[in-house]
Amino acid sequence: MRISILDQAPITKGNNAVDALKKAEELAVLGEKLGYHRMWMAEHHGTDGIASSAPEIVAAHLAAKTKNIRIGTGGVMMMHYSPLKLAEVFKTLSAFSPGRIDFGVGRAPGGDQRAIYALSEGRRPLLDNLYEKFDTALQLINDEVPTDDLYRQMVATPSNVVLPEAWLLGSTGNSAIQAGLRGVGYSFAQFFNGQMSKHIFDAYKKNFKPSVFMEKPEINVTYMVTTAETREEAEYEAKPQDIWRLHFMQGKLATIMTPEEASNYPLTEMDRMTIEENRKIHLVGDAKEIAELLQQEQEQYGFDEAMIISIPHSQEKRLDVYRLLARELL
Repeated sequence: MRISILDQAPITKGNNAVDALKKAEELAVLGEKLGYHRMWMAEHHGTDGIASSAPEIVAAHLAAKTKNIRIGTGGVMMMHYSPLKLAEVFKTLSAFSPGRIDFGVGRAPGGDQRAIYALSEGRRPLLDNLYEKFDTALQLINDEVPTDDLYRQMVATPSNVVLPEAWLLGSTGNSAIQAGLRGVGYSFAQFFNGQMSKHIFDAYKKNFKPSVFMEKPEINVTYMVTTAETREEAEYEAKPQDIWRLHFMQGKLATIMTPEEASNYPLTEMDRMTIEENRKIHLVGDAKEIAELLQQEQEQYGFDEAMIISIPHSQEKRLDVYRLLARELL
């Protein structure tokens, strides 16, 4: 099974955004050394807990710091950008790093209402044409004449570059068929809501039409993972993320606390039940446990690749997650 990395450049308590971006670089270099297949940067706006607001820029930096691992976005939030700009950015990335750039796009905003309107300069954003926007971006990337009249006279430069892989993100299955019809990869965010099903993936595969971007269907699934040499240590490192998600569900945005703070944080019985329920989207355990679970789920659901997002408080513990999983799976 291929394994890959998703990073949000998280800003945990006591750290800053500059540190978070430098740590993304460190993770990319380690991921390549360990044999991870790809690393994607997410896009988030309007939060002081995540530094990855411009994933295409971070991707350019990471590609320059590595030689073999695929680099891309997971994803760039296309509602905020024109198809021409998307095409120009990813063709430029591919010109510098041919054969290892991923054009991963999502239909979500990556931020709240205030961020959406700020990014659109106060204009009402267009939300009902995102698949058409994706189509136009793909046509421009492939040096085709777009079907959209607005872009029919446009050329996206640089031309004649190696095509990036194209991926459509999803978390509910709504975009699975659309990804298949366009002949692009499908990336499922299991860590969002835990609603993965074989039916979703079968629908994608059934509707897949080979394209210049991808010859056969490809599915990756992103898991939130906290692992360590022992389950006890993994539980200790996982608790800050558990409490952060608990607060998020309650409408509170807080910095991810330290494991020491989390271990002393007062939880109600209802809080504990909620955290336990959330474990379906936060895998916690020793490395062997997690590796066996990922292999079982791959066999059950039929995906090709597991993408790992992990947010322990310290960078060393985060890097250990990827070292341990590589030891078990690569």
